[in-house]
Amino acid sequence: MNFGDHVRRVHADGALVVQPRMGMADPALMRAGLEATERADADTVGTITLDSYTRTGDLDSVRRALHDGVALNGYPIVSYPAEVTRGVVEGLADRGFPVQVRHGSARPLHIFKALLDAGLHATEGGPVSYCLPYGRTPLDESVRNWEASCELAADFAAGTGVRPHLETFGGCMLGQLCPPSQLVAISVLEALFFHSKGIRSLSLSYAQQTNAEQDVEAIHALRALAAQLLPGADWHVVVYAYMGVYPRTPRGANALLAEAVRLAVATGSERLIVKTVVESSRIPTVQDNVDALAFASAVARDHRLPARPDAPAAATPPLTDNQVYQEASALVAAVLNGAGGIGGALVGAFKRGLLDIPYCLHPDNAGRSRSYLDEAGRLCWSELGGLPLHRIATVRPGRRITSGDLKQALCYVQDRFDAVALDREADRSVGTAERETLEGKPA
Repeated sequence: MNFGDHVRRVHADGALVVQPRMGMADPALMRAGLEATERADADTVGTITLDSYTRTGDLDSVRRALHDGVALNGYPIVSYPAEVTRGVVEGLADRGFPVQVRHGSARPLHIFKALLDAGLHATEGGPVSYCLPYGRTPLDESVRNWEASCELAADFAAGTGVRPHLETFGGCMLGQLCPPSQLVAISVLEALFFHSKGIRSLSLSYAQQTNAEQDVEAIHALRALAAQLLPGADWHVVVYAYMGVYPRTPRGANALLAEAVRLAVATGSERLIVKTVVESSRIPTVQDNVDALAFASAVARDHRLPARPDAPAAATPPLTDNQVYQEASALVAAVLNGAGGIGGALVGAFKRGLLDIPYCLHPDNAGRSRSYLDEAGRLCWSELGGLPLHRIATVRPGRRITSGDLKQALCYVQDRFDAVALDREADRSVGTAERETLEGKPA
């Protein structure tokens, strides 16, 4: 079963596919988590999230941890024999429950080999988005590593007829405070990178940010650019519930997740990766994730659109008359004008500052761009550096961002939704499923 085909088929029936973040080191616990996700009162797909040692290639530390019984923060797929992982996922795809591997590696070739050997065909990441935020691996090295990994997956497809699925992580650079146009641009560019290496089943990600209207503009921009630039690919859009500092209160956390659901439904996005009510305090349990999946699905049903059995990947008409699209289109065009194929063009764009992530400390990031939140919570540029947006973006001249401004921006969503959670009047604006869950009743 192709992961992307499954998601689009479920969505064509009018449902939003929801997915947890979940990874346990013990194979039996990992299997149990996947089965609990499958049984959730929702249209779900499964996740195997890998541990941080595997992500960085520190397999000696994985072996010591497994030998000594030290807990890992994910599933060490490379360190288990392929037959062990096959047992973890045995029969799930045949029951209509595909599983995706999520990792976070700038050197993912060993991960690609292990997941393909185990009969798994869906994963995610990207040469930029799994490099700049996660360490100091040189960007050109990450590009080479991802080229080799994509080529391995494409060769697998040619030899078996199974189409691997890759999801861009570019829609979540540092999780927050990167203006949406650059999130959209990097997600599109990573999808083009995958496609150029022979991957034909794709998903493009976007992470919920700080202003709902701006997020709608961003996803319309993402869909428009994908439709224009990926005409030969099967693709869908996945929304990540907010990746930054999460509300402390259960009511606030559920209100934020509900807004992410409404964003996904309103923009025709096919899949949503959820967060739970405990994100601000601890690692979620399997039950925390199951509860979040059921809640998100219930909210989606409150807002669901009619079934579209013949819907193509880009069925929702994309809008191109918004600021996010104008900026993202300019960023993508500037990169694609570079030399060396899409991989070389990405490396060159960062060297020239044509792509530049605010507040990112990676050595290959120019660090000359800056962003801020305006009075409505929209993410805006305060300094452009070398970004090719000087005739497109509105920049507030002379606005200097202090450490206090940065802290306030980082906590903006948490503070806003925790405040909303304390206001009972907010319940008047939510659907039945949202209201019952916010009040502690089963959805």
